[in-house]
Amino acid sequence: MNDELKKFIDEKFNIPPIEGEDKVCSLEEAIRKNVREGMSIHFAGKGGAIFYQLVREFWGRKADFTLISPSLSGLLLVLIRGEMLKKAIVSFTGNSYPTPGPNPLVQKAYISGAVEFENWTMLTITQRLLAGAMDWDFIPTNSIIGSSMAEENKDSFTVIESPFGTGKKVGLMKALRPDITLVHGLAADRSGNTILSYPLSVDAFGAWAAKEGVIVSVENIVPTEYIRSHAHVVRIPSYMVKAVCEVPYGAHPGGMPNFGVPQFEGYFDDYEFATLIREASMDENKFLSFIQEWILNCSDHKQYIERIGKERLRYLKDKAKPHSWVMETLAAVPGVEFNKEANRLERMVIAGSRFIMERCQSKGYKTILAGIGLSNLAAWLATYKLKETGYDVDLVAEIGMYGYLPRPSDPTVFSMHNNISCKMLSNIETALGVMVGGSTNSCMGVLAGGQVDICGNANSTKMPGVFYMVGSGGANDIATTSQETIAFCASGKERLVEKVPYITYPGNKVKALVTDVGIFEKLDGKETFTLTAYIPYATALKEEEAIKGIKKVVSWELDVAPKLKKIDLPSHEEKMMVRLFDPRGDYTKS
Repeated sequence: MNDELKKFIDEKFNIPPIEGEDKVCSLEEAIRKNVREGMSIHFAGKGGAIFYQLVREFWGRKADFTLISPSLSGLLLVLIRGEMLKKAIVSFTGNSYPTPGPNPLVQKAYISGAVEFENWTMLTITQRLLAGAMDWDFIPTNSIIGSSMAEENKDSFTVIESPFGTGKKVGLMKALRPDITLVHGLAADRSGNTILSYPLSVDAFGAWAAKEGVIVSVENIVPTEYIRSHAHVVRIPSYMVKAVCEVPYGAHPGGMPNFGVPQFEGYFDDYEFATLIREASMDENKFLSFIQEWILNCSDHKQYIERIGKERLRYLKDKAKPHSWVMETLAAVPGVEFNKEANRLERMVIAGSRFIMERCQSKGYKTILAGIGLSNLAAWLATYKLKETGYDVDLVAEIGMYGYLPRPSDPTVFSMHNNISCKMLSNIETALGVMVGGSTNSCMGVLAGGQVDICGNANSTKMPGVFYMVGSGGANDIATTSQETIAFCASGKERLVEKVPYITYPGNKVKALVTDVGIFEKLDGKETFTLTAYIPYATALKEEEAIKGIKKVVSWELDVAPKLKKIDLPSHEEKMMVRLFDPRGDYTKS
């Protein structure tokens, strides 16, 4: 009886190693069968190969796509050059690596009206996709309220008073459902159960929300039994998936971090290729040549990867290893002059880091979320110095990084070097929605602004009708929901303005402004800034001379504190740390 029962159990309850509908096909077939002109397409971040194939299929056609993505930069700018884009629902648009900045293709499309740019934030795009996935008509948010985005997006955003009697103002956003989502993951089985790599950034929300399903490309197609044994990192279930395409190195020029699925090798972002894209995109003809060479003249992803070359791919794999940053740092050291005097931007970073330290200690903040650039370097330096004093504070980054300790040699905030040092890897919703803006948050925001006004309102989006900058990214989410924000902005009357023409993030929680000439604070409950400290560009600079110089580089009437502080010059250790973080001077080159 026992033998018969065992046989019955083995036959009836056996788990097959491979199961499900076989949806494996080529990228060409996947795009041709599932993508049509006029579709709204959510691009979830990684995935050069799947994007290249989209471009090959629709090049020369008026595709009229609507792009839904946290960022329209790098490769995605090809959609603008190829006149394939009708509308972009984004939080960031322009150049990203090595430094953020405006892009001429975006400027032309904005001024001509060829592309409609609908500006949101990293968190609100993610939340709207989550609402679409949950089949909600709308979703609440604490972001955007008080910004120019709230005014621009009235068809999809409104503010109400909480219906539960708290008196709190709540933003409501219309749900967002793309027609189709394109995703590149680490692995999937043949039917599309997909493992994504961490940090998750926008996560799988757009995949879950897609009306017509998901096209998945992956590094590896694996048996279903492998999926079952790694079910904790599977983010997309097969029933949502239309096609599965195996494309090794399919994220290139992006990287593929690999945490939690160690059987496969990860590879680093290809910074040299990203720089090539940026340089080419600054000129329409050069960009067209780039597109011809690297996309249209490659028949498929295999030919593209052959052009990249085995040596380059091996280098990217080696760079993704946990301790590769040590060799990179040592290689960068010969080009760094540690003993030279700090320039104005380095002085700004170091003065800002001291202010961040003081504020964290006096207010008890436990987390810091810093934006890109000088603000980021200041937060990094402050975090290390705070930990030296025994004060426990953790860095957070928008895409889902928590508790990271930035590695020297690479000032890119989302660098895979920094991923490796994280205490937790999650997604945008967790990082921005909970750690920064949640009910238990103890977070200080440290942000840059293209322009900042006397009330702390910042603009990094546009001069309406005239010039497009880059957008909010996560800045609005941070400034509107953290406990307080410190803004960073280089001086100049075109930057420190009386009133910004567009509010990317409102200044009500911006308590201080760090510049290269001094620090401004809101004192005694005032809504405007007072100069509280000046940064000397020469040791002998007197207070009166400093004030006279600062008046020339701000557009508002200068209010000076009765006891103005003179900020001490940087120490050798501070200079060393800043220069090790940014050895090429990507951000600190004056």
